[in-house]
Formats: sequence, C-alpha cells, structure tokens
Amino acid sequence: MPLHAPEHERGLVWFRRDLRIADHAALYHALRSCKSVWCLFVFDTEILDPLLERGLKQDRRVEFIHASLVELSEALHDASGHHAKLIVRHGTARDLVPQIAAALKVDAVFVNHDYEPYALERDWAVADALEHVGRALLDFKDQVIFEKDEVLTKSATPFSVFTPYKRAWLDKLTPFFVTAYPVERYAERLAAVPSDLNHAMPSLEAMGFAKTNFADIEIPPGTSGAHRLFDQFTGHIGDYSEGRDYPARRGTSYLSVHLRFGTISIRALARSAIDRAKDAGERKGADTWLSELIWRDFYFQVLHHRPDVAAGAAFKPQFDRIAWQGGAEGDALFEAWCRGVTGFPLVDAAMTQINTTGFMHNRLRMIVASFLSKDLGLDWRRGEQYFADHLNDFDLSANNGGWQWAASSGCDAQPWFRIFNPVTQSERFDAEGRFIRRYLPALSKLSNKTIHAPWVASDAELQRAGIVLGRDYPMPIVDHAEARNATLDRYAVVKTA
Repeated sequence: MPLHAPEHERGLVWFRRDLRIADHAALYHALRSCKSVWCLFVFDTEILDPLLERGLKQDRRVEFIHASLVELSEALHDASGHHAKLIVRHGTARDLVPQIAAALKVDAVFVNHDYEPYALERDWAVADALEHVGRALLDFKDQVIFEKDEVLTKSATPFSVFTPYKRAWLDKLTPFFVTAYPVERYAERLAAVPSDLNHAMPSLEAMGFAKTNFADIEIPPGTSGAHRLFDQFTGHIGDYSEGRDYPARRGTSYLSVHLRFGTISIRALARSAIDRAKDAGERKGADTWLSELIWRDFYFQVLHHRPDVAAGAAFKPQFDRIAWQGGAEGDALFEAWCRGVTGFPLVDAAMTQINTTGFMHNRLRMIVASFLSKDLGLDWRRGEQYFADHLNDFDLSANNGGWQWAASSGCDAQPWFRIFNPVTQSERFDAEGRFIRRYLPALSKLSNKTIHAPWVASDAELQRAGIVLGRDYPMPIVDHAEARNATLDRYAVVKTA
C-alpha cells in the first residue's frame, strides 16, 4: 500500500505523558502528514521547580522519566534507520516549544491531549505563540479510550456515577477505538537533528535533582519495562479480580506508572483485556481489569466537566461545610499519618511503603485515605497533596477522584457513614501479616492474630516479641470506635444539606 502523501514539509512532535513510539497518535499523524519529523521533550521547569521548592529533590518520577527518555531516544534512532534522536531540553515549555519549532522551521507541532488545568493553560499559550508566526498546534486523543464529551447520558449530561458510565462506555466501544496507530509504516520520515540543536540530554543533577532508590524498587522504566510487567501480569490476569485486594500478593499489574507516563498504549491494554475476557478461565479477571481502565477514563471526564475539583472543591458542594480537625493537634495527627506511626499496623505499613518506594497498593490507598479523613478527622486535601508529592504514578484526576471517594465528597463515593475499620481491614486483606512484617519488621514476631492490633497482645507475647509499646512501636493515636462517632457527628452537617 503506498504511503499517504505528506501535507506539510516539516513537523515537530512534542512528547509529554506519552513516552513511547508504538501506537502513538500524535507521532503517527505527524509522520503521516509531514515529509520530515523531529521529536522533542521538555523537562518543564514550571512543573519541576515547585517540586524542588517543596524539598522533593529526590523524586523517583523524574528519574523514571529520564530513564524512559533514554530508551525513547534509542527507539527513535533504531526506527529511523539510525539517524534520528530525541531532542531534550530543560526550561519553560511554553517558551522552548515555539523556539525549537522556529529553529526547525516546522509547519506544525503535534501533541497528544493533556487534560490537567496547568497543561491546558500551557498548551493554549503555546498554540497562541505558534499561531502568531503562522504555525499550528495539532492535538490528538491518545491517553484515554473516550474523552471529554464522548460518553454522555441519554440527556447529554456528564455521568456522575460509574456503573451507568461503564455501561455507556462499553456500548460505545467498537474495534476502531482500540486499534493501534501503525507508526512504523512512516518511520522513515523521522529526521536527523541538526548539529546546532543536537545537545546532550540534561542530567538529573543539572536539573537540580538527585538519584533515588529507583533502581532498587522494581519499577523498570520505558516501553521495555512496561511490556515486561504487562507480560508478567497477563500470566495471572485470571486471578486479578480476587488477588488485587491483597497487598502481600503480586495480584496487580503494576502498570500504573507506565500508564501515567504513556510508556505503553492504553489501547493495547484495553484490547488485551477484551480479548482475554473471551477465555472462560481469564474472563472474570480480565473484565475486572477492564473496569479499572474504564475508571481511569471516568475520572478524566470528571476533571474535564468539573475542573474546580483540581482546585480543591468538593464534587458534592455540601461536603465543603465539614469542619475538619485543625490546629496543632491536627498537625500532629497528620505528621503521624505521614510518617507511618499511627499505631495501626496496616496503615503504618502502607505509609512506609509509599515513603520508601513511591508505590502504594490500591486497597491500601482506600484504607489510609479513610483513616485520615474518618479516623483522624483531617481534611482529605492534605492527604491528596501528600500522595501527589510521593506517588510514582500520581495522576491528578485519579488521585482527586480516589480521595474524594474515600471522604465521601466525590462522584459515586462510598456513603459518608461508611467508615473502614483499619483492624478488620488488616485481618481480612493481610490475614497472615505478611505485608505488615515486610514494612514493619519490629512487629515480625507477633502472632498472626495480634499483629493487626499489637495493643491487644499480652504482656508475655510482647516480651517474647521484644516489643515495648510506646518505644518500639506506638500506641494507637486514636480510638477507632470513638473516632467513628466523632466522624458521624462531623458529617451530620451533610444530612441537612
């Protein structure tokens, strides 16, 4: 089949959260419509500098991106016949993208849609700057299956409940929406970088960041890392619907950080889930996994229709009337939660996991979020920001959606009077204490019964385990039963709304 005749002489693909070449919408459209195409990534100081200002000099996400870009540049080199590479800059994207476009004399800059408020404002600024000099910013859907207004109710309004959204999503789905873009057909149009723009990729240190324990936490970067995890996961996808709830098992895909930075295509994942659901042995797990991918689209469409949630607004406005615990006591409770010294082992093990690895199992995210807002009575926005600073896979829409779900202020959230008991959750989902023992070795000698609530252990057992409560492990900072009653009182204001 002959190649599509190019409409433009030159094009520039600006990579952001789509760090791959396979099945890449913007790259495909650029290569298909331009004779020569270059590729750019900008370490945007408008994103990175606030991290440094908050003391996040060691940020695993920046290291993940850096390592993934090295692989991406090599992939471009190989696909082009060994002459192309990725142009990488460190600075303000809204300035650098028009500058690089001008230096290359391109007709258009090609990007994939980004949905977060800062990204939208940045892209408008770049589009305006390009338009003033006769260039275009051409954008495409890539990181979701359905976006914006593509899935609406029968009355053409946004969904606020997941289950009917999922039904409408599945009803709209056809093979077209999960078909891969054949980038490789046009790869010969990737162009060599001119010598005056052929700079070395900036190092982490040059950008103000330091190396982390990234290499030790089993998150392989780049497309190769994504496909390695994907292959491992598909080997046990049939068990996903049950195994995903148990943090000591390898029951999840561990692909969330790869989805966040686009080192693997969402279309490929959805297509695989759909295909595997045809197998009776894998159907339940594959269907459950597809539901998780649909949740991701759901939260993106919530952000699109309610951008105010990104600025701290409750999706259900009446929940903004809640009086959260504040002052010095609130600060002390929050500090204990952050450090993982609440006296509730599963909560503390989960917080230790995020602090040491940047990862937290999804079941644990629900438990620690419920604990912060409904046991400690703290504003969910404090936890949302902590996760934003520490999660490798932080995604604004999903993070906000998850926290508002736990605090009962979001769309399709758990009822406000439903409060997770951190001990019974521990007994159910880490019955043998394997996860707790991994992250809280001080408790490793307690029995499977008392490890979930060390304060109920006998003096003799504590002595045999070498534990003095208050010294080797803290006493609980709240009484769950009392905290539950206080939360019901705190949320009572919602009943009158």
